[in-house]
Amino acid sequence: MKFYGKTMMLAALLALTACSSSQEQANSQSAEAEDDTCGAVQYQNYVGKPLSALDGVNIPQQVRTIPYNSAVTMDFNLKRLNFLGDSEDKIIRVYCG
Repeated sequence: MKFYGKTMMLAALLALTACSSSQEQANSQSAEAEDDTCGAVQYQNYVGKPLSALDGVNIPQQVRTIPYNSAVTMDFNLKRLNFLGDSEDKIIRVYCG
């Protein structure tokens, strides 16, 4: 009887763990959607491309390109789209802020 009790307890624990991880995943997806006030998700295909790939691209909202090791203001604007470059002048991150 003890073996079956432990087995049932383990099964219940695994079921609860599965529920909690899907809940966390749903919460993180909704948080990302809420944080995407500038539409950064639709520009993620630029990651890995050079910053010069943005030349001539018509983006309707406020945009900031940030080359590697450059000085930028610390103001936080959720409607501004940021393209962050690395030392090789490639885009490594697209985000709002």
